[in-house]
Amino acid sequence: MGIIRGNNIIGRVKALCMSKEKGTKKENIKVAIFKENFGIENDAHAGSPRQVSLLAEESIEKMRARGLSVGSGDFAENIVSEGIDLKSLSLATKIKIGRSVILEIVQIGKACVSRCAIYYKTGDCIMPREGVFAKVLKGGIVKVGAKMKVL
Repeated sequence: MGIIRGNNIIGRVKALCMSKEKGTKKENIKVAIFKENFGIENDAHAGSPRQVSLLAEESIEKMRARGLSVGSGDFAENIVSEGIDLKSLSLATKIKIGRSVILEIVQIGKACVSRCAIYYKTGDCIMPREGVFAKVLKGGIVKVGAKMKVL
């Protein structure tokens, strides 16, 4: 769990990832532009109801402990967080990232209709169980290492 300051839980952005196509591994990037009510500029999921996907590094570690060689972006997540138990957050929870970006949790977990490239690469996909999806309430620029604060 992250550092608790007052009523806020503090974590950080461990990785930022994006892809041009849905259902594929996302590539790591150093900086992302978040657009209000849209998502991450140039990402395949931008404009959808689930504009931004988040997955905790701690969740990825569980897969590594099972012997899988996986890393940031392998589960098609946009943000890999560290220090915040994302799957324990409630719907409508707001997360501030960096100086200005504010996300609102709109879905926790998801139903996978078919087995995607991620499943075939890893033999499992943790996004249906531990992935969190959000919409962008306030846009801005986020860099890897930025602070994340549960509001």
